[in-house]
Amino acid sequence: MKAARTAVAIAAACFLGASCPARAAVGSQSNRPPVAPENPWAYSITVDGYFSPDQSAYATPIVTADRSWLHLEGRYNYEDLDTGSLWVGYNFAAGKNVVLDVTPMVGGSFGRTNGIGPGLEASLTYKKIALSVSNEYVYNPVYKTENFYYSWLQLTYSPSKWLNFGALTQHTKAFGSSADEQPGLFAGVSHKQCQFTLYVFSARLNDPTAILEAGVNF
Repeated sequence: MKAARTAVAIAAACFLGASCPARAAVGSQSNRPPVAPENPWAYSITVDGYFSPDQSAYATPIVTADRSWLHLEGRYNYEDLDTGSLWVGYNFAAGKNVVLDVTPMVGGSFGRTNGIGPGLEASLTYKKIALSVSNEYVYNPVYKTENFYYSWLQLTYSPSKWLNFGALTQHTKAFGSSADEQPGLFAGVSHKQCQFTLYVFSARLNDPTAILEAGVNF
């Protein structure tokens, strides 16, 4: 009888000893603060400073916001001085080793230059090499002389995460005028969420235009 009581006591002690840590763990987990969900939006702010021998220096700010497939973009002094533009687009990507990112857009400009039209931002990336293009066509239904096509084609090589450089060409064509092709070179560095890039391009080698770009992603 005494042996039976001893066995029951030992079993009860083992049960309590095994259950107490589990209860403590449950209590500690319930007291932990909830994990904050990640921000589904991605934003970027870029400011381009233009320095040209033909005109006074000016700045072009560009703000973007992306959530899943949705792309929103606002620009100022991009299509023309004292001109703003708003764009909405659709993001999609394809590929693993060779990655294609495409964002077709539609938008409108207002200010000195008014118009509506399509745009496209796309890039093709393979390892450390990327080919990207940004272009648009602005159509003014009233003043056709304000219609124009613009494109920026860029080839980038990134030997490391913080350094990139390459070549580019800028193409503009006003309605009823000949095309203006401006080749150039660029080099950029990045640190965490910030990027800094210097572009130098010109239709004439003795008359270059410099663009100093600063951007932040968050």
